[in-house]
Amino acid sequence: MQIHIDLGKCCGYGNCVLAAPDVFALDDVSNLAVALVTEPDEALRPAIDRAIDECPTEAITTVA
Repeated sequence: MQIHIDLGKCCGYGNCVLAAPDVFALDDVSNLAVALVTEPDEALRPAIDRAIDECPTEAITTVA
C-alpha cells in the first residue's frame, strides 16, 4: 500500500496525526500533513483507515 496526501486539499487540521501518529505528522513549515512512512506495513492499515475517515477534507488516499 502507498499513501497519497493531496496537499491542495489538506488544511493541516491534524486529525490524521491523532488517528495514526506513527504514520502522519504535520510539516513544521507548511503545517500540512506528511506521511512518515510512504509504504506502511499492513499492520498499520486500521490506523490509516481511521485517519482517512477522520480527514475533513478527504485529502488522504491509499493505493494497493
